[in-house]
Amino acid sequence: MDINERISQIGVVPVIKLNNPERDAAPLAKALCAGNVPVAEVTFRAAGADTAIRLMKEACPDMLVGAGTVLTREHVDKAKAAGATFIVTPGFDPELVAYCQEVGMPIYPGCTTPTDYHAALKFGLKVLKFFPAEQSGGLAKIKAMSAPFPMFKVMPTGGISLKNLKEYLSCPVICACGGSYMVTAELIDNGQWDEITRLCLESAKIVKEARK
Repeated sequence: MDINERISQIGVVPVIKLNNPERDAAPLAKALCAGNVPVAEVTFRAAGADTAIRLMKEACPDMLVGAGTVLTREHVDKAKAAGATFIVTPGFDPELVAYCQEVGMPIYPGCTTPTDYHAALKFGLKVLKFFPAEQSGGLAKIKAMSAPFPMFKVMPTGGISLKNLKEYLSCPVICACGGSYMVTAELIDNGQWDEITRLCLESAKIVKEARK
């Protein structure tokens, strides 16, 4: 099973900002896996993202741990060295996409316009991040965009919660949904690992229901 299929099977991708990776990365990885969500997008919005990726992979070797908010080649190199499984960028940067393909890193660039989709087509990409999802037109726009571009699966992130997760996942265009509702700063900083696991289990249940 390739990485796109694995992410699609899990259905939700927690988007994580870790302020204290040494303290929180390992217990967070275990909490996500216990909640049947063995995947994470660790954003470079916080320093030490590469440390967080490495520690999460060490704690749960079978987990898919990717790097998010990747803006430069240096970020790609750091993520790859730390053992990242995939790269996510907020926008479509042709040079970064080409670089990731050159070094063998799966990349999910942020795409919300026909121009973005068209550019992604030239690179042979199959799954695109749709960010920020709700603010960019949400599911209605994703469906509209899939008419001229039926070859893409989409990973919406931004404004996704337990309330609208099923609606998104019920759409065949959606590969998986990214979200931070199960990994908020408050939950992580207070070490509420059981609550994170509970929210993940609830999310995994919704994935199962939506995919029936």
